[in-house]
Amino acid sequence: MSLELNVATISLLLLLASTANAATGKAATPGKAAPTKTAAHVFDVKSYGAKPNRDITQAVTKAWNDACAYSGSSKVVVPAETYRVGTVNFLGPCKGPIEFNVLGSIHSPGDPKYFKGDSWISFVHIEHLTVSGNGDFDGQGGTAWGRSGCSKNSYCVHLPISLRFDYVINSIVRDITSTNSKQFHINVFGCQNLTFDHVTIKAPQNSPNTDGIHIGRSTNIKVINSKISTGDDCVSLGDGSRNILIEGVMCGPGHGISIGSLGKYHNEEPVIGIRVISCTLTNTQTGVRIKTWPDSYPGAASDMHFENIVMKNVDNPILIDQGYCPWHQCKSQLPSNVKISDVTFTNITGSSRTKAAVQIICSSTQPCQKVKLRDIDLKHKGIDGSTAISRCINVDPIISGFQNPPPCTHNTLEKKP
Repeated sequence: MSLELNVATISLLLLLASTANAATGKAATPGKAAPTKTAAHVFDVKSYGAKPNRDITQAVTKAWNDACAYSGSSKVVVPAETYRVGTVNFLGPCKGPIEFNVLGSIHSPGDPKYFKGDSWISFVHIEHLTVSGNGDFDGQGGTAWGRSGCSKNSYCVHLPISLRFDYVINSIVRDITSTNSKQFHINVFGCQNLTFDHVTIKAPQNSPNTDGIHIGRSTNIKVINSKISTGDDCVSLGDGSRNILIEGVMCGPGHGISIGSLGKYHNEEPVIGIRVISCTLTNTQTGVRIKTWPDSYPGAASDMHFENIVMKNVDNPILIDQGYCPWHQCKSQLPSNVKISDVTFTNITGSSRTKAAVQIICSSTQPCQKVKLRDIDLKHKGIDGSTAISRCINVDPIISGFQNPPPCTHNTLEKKP
C-alpha cells in the first residue's frame, strides 16, 4: 500500500471519528466529557386548574404526582400568586430529580379542626429533592395559638407542623420563607444529606412551640445562612442527630439554639457530632444550650462544639441544663441519666441579660466530661452594678484563653445533695 493511500486512509478515519463524536456530543480528545445538563420539565399548577385565592390542593397534588412519575428532571411550579392548600403529602420515590418551586404565597387552612394529622405539607421518601423559590408558606398560626392545649404552660397538641421532611435524601431547601406556623415550622426526621440554605422563618416572640427547624434521627444535615425569628427554639436537635452543621444563622427572638431536650423517652439514639459556627443570637431566652430531663432514661450526647457565636442581650448565653423540667412534668429532684461529654465553647462574645452568663449544670450521677471553654467574653451590667458570673454543678471544666465572667474552677465546683 502506498504512503499516499495510508495518509488518505488515516485522514478519512480521523474525519469519521470527529463526525461521530460531534453527533454524540463526545469530545474528540481523550477523557470523559462532562454530562450535558438538561432543563427540568415544568409542571405548572395553573395547567391543573389552579386559580389565585382558591384551594389548589387537588391541582398541586396532581402536578406533583405527574412530575414524580416523569422519567427525568421535573419541576412543580406554584406561580407568584396567593393560593390556599389543605393537607398535602408529596410522596416518593420519584423517577428522577424533582423540584418544588414556590414563587407565590401558600396559605394553610386557618381552623386547626381541619387537620386530622400532625402536619400540613409533607415530603416523604424522596431523593434529589429541591424546594426552592422566594415564596412563602403561611401556616396561619394566629388562628390556633392560645387555644386549649397550646399555651405557655403546656405543649401544643393536635396542631400541625407546617413542613415535614421524612426520609429525604441528598436534597436541598433554599430561599423559601415559612411564616406563622401553628406548631413547628420545619421538622426533619430520618433524613440524610439535607441542606437548608437561606431559609427565612418568622413568627412572633409569644407564639408557643413554634420551633424554627427541629431535627431528629437524621445524619449530615446543614442549616446555613438563614434567619429565624420565632417563639421557641430557632434550631432544636433531638435524639439521633448526627453530623449536624448550623452555620451563619441569625436567631432572634426565640429560645436560642438547643440540643435536646434528651432523655424523656426510652431507647433514644445518641447525639453525636454537632457544630454551631458563626451564628448571631439577639434578644433570645437562651443562647447555645444542651438540655436533658431529670429522672431520665439513659442516653448520650457527645462531640458538640459551639464556635464564634455573638450574643446580643441574651438570657443564659451558655447553658448546659441537666435539670430541664418545664411545666413541672417530671421529678426534678432525681438526676438525669444522659451522659454529656466532649463539649467546647470557643470565642463566645457579647452581652448577657442575666447575671449567670455561663451555667453548666450537670447530673450528679453522670457528671459532664471534657467540657472546654476558651475565649469567653460575655458582659452583664445589672441595675445594682453587678457583673456576670459563672455557675457550675457536677463538672470540672477545662479553661483556656480569655475568660469573662471568671470561670468555674475545681475549687468552686458545686455538688448537688
